[in-house]
Amino acid sequence: MNKIYCLGLIAASLFWGTACDQPTPSQKRTQYENLKNKRTELDAQIKALKEELIASGEIKINDNSKVLVDARPIKPRPFLHRVELRGAVASKKNVIVTARAIAEVQSIQVKEGQSVAKGQELVRLDDEITRNSIAELETSLELAIDLHLRQKRLWDQNIGTEVQYLQAKNNQSLLTKKLSTLKSQLDLYSIKSPFDGVVDDIMIREGEIAQPGVMPILRLINDAESYISADISEFYLGKFKKNQVVGIYFPIRDHRIKSRVKTVGQVIKTDNRTFKIEIDLPKVDFEVKPNQVVILDLIDYSSDNALVVPSELVQKDNKGTFVYGVIDRDGDKRAYKYPVEVGFSYDNETEIVQGLNEGEVIAYAGYRDLSPNSIVKIANGK
Repeated sequence: MNKIYCLGLIAASLFWGTACDQPTPSQKRTQYENLKNKRTELDAQIKALKEELIASGEIKINDNSKVLVDARPIKPRPFLHRVELRGAVASKKNVIVTARAIAEVQSIQVKEGQSVAKGQELVRLDDEITRNSIAELETSLELAIDLHLRQKRLWDQNIGTEVQYLQAKNNQSLLTKKLSTLKSQLDLYSIKSPFDGVVDDIMIREGEIAQPGVMPILRLINDAESYISADISEFYLGKFKKNQVVGIYFPIRDHRIKSRVKTVGQVIKTDNRTFKIEIDLPKVDFEVKPNQVVILDLIDYSSDNALVVPSELVQKDNKGTFVYGVIDRDGDKRAYKYPVEVGFSYDNETEIVQGLNEGEVIAYAGYRDLSPNSIVKIANGK
């Protein structure tokens, strides 16, 4: 009885001790993470040991345990890389017209949206002061001409002095030049169109004072000489060439066209580290406006004989970048890890610039199940 009683006490103490020492949810979470990490480490050790035993021949692999892959020899083929860059519609004939003289705006001869011809008067400024000055000079010049003629007749008769004659002649010459200058200044009060175009915006009103180079008068444009302009990062310097084909996408119209690079700038802007390219804008069946945004599709790299693989085949480990291939070794086809150097990637494909040679067999489908030196079975029979 005493033994049974003692055993009962021990069992009860163990039960209550276990019940009181149950781990908390946080402790359970920690235990779970620790066990999972240990399992990952063990799996990696098991895999590494298995690969070593397979390589040494200690473990034999039958056909049922071979890794089934799709493998093909790699062959050179054309490859290109494209970039999309932002551009805008521009025009060689998109100008702000300003006055050439300080004067009040007397009349505006055109309206916004109106087509105008080269040399057509757009705005007339008040030229009354200049015209009054011309009238005064014309009166003075008439007197100077009369005095000059009188002095000449007297001088021809040896009457008077040579100085008087020369002064009269010189006075007439000076007034003639002043009058010619004033008359030429009259043209400054007539603002004319520098080319055929359309009045896009009138920025001044009648009665306001026009000031040269300070106050804009109007904007004049000519869509016939529009082009595409883009500021490109210096990263792409040397990537684009004159006459290179380029795709142009108009997002607002959801329309695409093809064109060619017209010019490539040779100077890097210091403020934003870009250079400019210009692209011809072919005629389109819809209206385009200056500063309208477009998306440019440009080829910045191309190769006629590139070794290219699907981008998903390129893997990385702590030693670098690699792809799996298949080689013949010890009478079997085995997986081989090719260390490679990659170039551009585009459209889910990547160029291999170093590490592969033409004709080497690359694993495609099934490559994720491979490990170095594992025996494979090629599904496509090649």
